[in-house]
Amino acid sequence: MARHHNINGVQVPFTAEEEAQRDAEELAYANGAFDRAIADLRNKRDNLLKSSDWEVIMAKEKGTSLSTAFKTYRQNLRDITSGLSTVADVQGVVFPTKP
Repeated sequence: MARHHNINGVQVPFTAEEEAQRDAEELAYANGAFDRAIADLRNKRDNLLKSSDWEVIMAKEKGTSLSTAFKTYRQNLRDITSGLSTVADVQGVVFPTKP
């Protein structure tokens, strides 16, 4: 399907050069899908880690240790991006439940 510009209410077809440029832009965007998905996943993961940092700090200040479940939770968050290579992999990630 040919693309068009709307210039002053008139539909003007793209030139061959404009079509090629738009195709290249769409391909570049599609090729960046994984990078965008993994960046979003890392952002969510980082926020979950940050929201539990205070518990680590408090345990250090009190000289107590964190529970194994809590340590496992944080390790699972850190490992959540391991082995992901497709957008579908990223979309299929299930975050661990905080103990």
